[in-house]
Amino acid sequence: MKNVLPINHPLCSDLLGKLRDIETEASSFRLIVKNLTYFLAVEATRDLNTTAKKIRTPVAEAEARRLSVRVGLFPILRAGLYMADPILDLIPSASTYHLGMYRNEETAEPVEYYNKLEEAEPVEFAFIMDPMLATGGSASLAIKTLRRWGVPKIKMLSLIASQEGIGDLATRYPDIDFHCCVIDPILNQQKYILPGLGDAGDRIFNT
Repeated sequence: MKNVLPINHPLCSDLLGKLRDIETEASSFRLIVKNLTYFLAVEATRDLNTTAKKIRTPVAEAEARRLSVRVGLFPILRAGLYMADPILDLIPSASTYHLGMYRNEETAEPVEYYNKLEEAEPVEFAFIMDPMLATGGSASLAIKTLRRWGVPKIKMLSLIASQEGIGDLATRYPDIDFHCCVIDPILNQQKYILPGLGDAGDRIFNT
């Protein structure tokens, strides 16, 4: 699947090992989430459009490149929140919107509870962020929401994805790139990723 793009980097692997570790405290966990998001953001922004602009350095005139596309960040509440700031560090002009979703623990299906996108003009390029891509239900719901809103280009960023979830999404949405740090093999009966890292939201917010 050409649109599934896991990162293969030794620093990323090292950080993932620490992220998975049950002994990693919440403060360290949050920092690792941010650092891994930098890796994802650098890879996922390679094809952003730029335009030329004349500038002056302290010693000469030069041609610079500036982003020429409106970027929107869409962290899926609540765990996706900690993936937004690292990308804002790289793209300060990006707009941040919030999609509130939770998983029904009985059905494992996503439920949307917050969405105010219709009040704004669609962005040209959207990054959906969720640390864990398990069944892919929340990601699929987010993609459908952004498409209804009118976003032409969408990418999905996750720290850990399941083979089942990302494979299904990549097949259903061949025009969307799915960036992740690693793909884990299976889901358990409760639809949690194995080996995974547990509940990302609980570990981020120490709940």
